Amino acid sequence: MNRIDRAFQTCRAEGRKALVSFVSAGDPDLATTARLVPAIAAAGTDIVELGVPFSDPMADGPTIQRASQRALASGTTLAGVLEMVAKVRQVSAVPLVLFSYYNVIFQYGVERLATAAAAAGIDGILLVDVPFEELGEVLPAFDRVGLPVIRLVAPTTPPERIALITRKAGGFVYCITVTGVTGSRSELPDDLGTQLGRVRAVSPVPVVAGFGISSPEMARAVAAHADGVVVGSALVQRLAEPGSVDGRIAACAHFVADLAAALRRA
Repeated sequence: MNRIDRAFQTCRAEGRKALVSFVSAGDPDLATTARLVPAIAAAGTDIVELGVPFSDPMADGPTIQRASQRALASGTTLAGVLEMVAKVRQVSAVPLVLFSYYNVIFQYGVERLATAAAAAGIDGILLVDVPFEELGEVLPAFDRVGLPVIRLVAPTTPPERIALITRKAGGFVYCITVTGVTGSRSELPDDLGTQLGRVRAVSPVPVVAGFGISSPEMARAVAAHADGVVVGSALVQRLAEPGSVDGRIAACAHFVADLAAALRRA
């Protein structure tokens, strides 16, 4: 059982839903990320998604696009992210999922990344632009080192394809709540509960919902139909606000604490 499995086991035992927080690695620099991750873990984050900066993040909205640009401008690389992860592992056991676009992985080398990620302390991989039919390009390498490749399901995915995608899933299944790109929204689809129920009915692993969740109230409403929620842009935006690094990290931790409290009541 890896750290992701143990996190969901703990949440079930405590009768609450999991909070998955997305962080843009290297925004504004890797030293800040190394401080932010333990801070939000201590505040109530159960799993952290570490977004590897990419020059063309097609699935992301303006908030994460800007974060990626800031990270790239500070010199962040995939190798640097892994070095930062190894440092975080000295102070925190929070599960870490490496969130990336395939181009970055391809340039680094799939086999090389699998070995390096496992050694650094990564617990899972999420490749946002690799379709199910192409997973054979990456699964053997990550299976070899025991890292699950997180599966994605969209609002437009038909039931028979949901069953296919989730059949041998590991870690958790990421159910995208809305069509379009990432970013905070004021409301979510009326049929979201039905969509999430359809995925949970066939998934062998927990199902989390993400894209657009921007407040504790929205997180609690979504969590009623899922095993956990992902909050990304709303957290990334708090780190981008004016002020000292200490103050911005504290603001992120406070927001996470509010989210975690809401999920204990979901």
